[in-house]
Amino acid sequence: MRVIARSTLTRFVETLSGRRDRLAVKMALDAWYHEVDHAVWRSSQDVKRSYASASIVSADRVVFNIKGNSYRLVAAIDYGRQSVFIKWLGAHVEYDKIDVKTVMYGNQTYQKRQ
Repeated sequence: MRVIARSTLTRFVETLSGRRDRLAVKMALDAWYHEVDHAVWRSSQDVKRSYASASIVSADRVVFNIKGNSYRLVAAIDYGRQSVFIKWLGAHVEYDKIDVKTVMYGNQTYQKRQ
């Protein structure tokens, strides 16, 4: 799978400067990226085999738990093109305030606090 875009993960981690869990979040996101980058998913069932805790929201929307569910990553997956588009990334408490079915990149709380 091709992840669009790794820079989103990097920018998110940069906003956590000074937080005690910054390194743990970075490591969790790096692991997620590496695993997804090497995955071959043809359907949401393949995603669930790789990530049992992932929530399948629709045919193309998936929510991944990051760092023990402290953070959430919403992605749109195009199985035909083997692409994963990061739509939203944030703390679990921020996740509760979004509509996971319609959230688009650029609406992240972390982008607004910079």
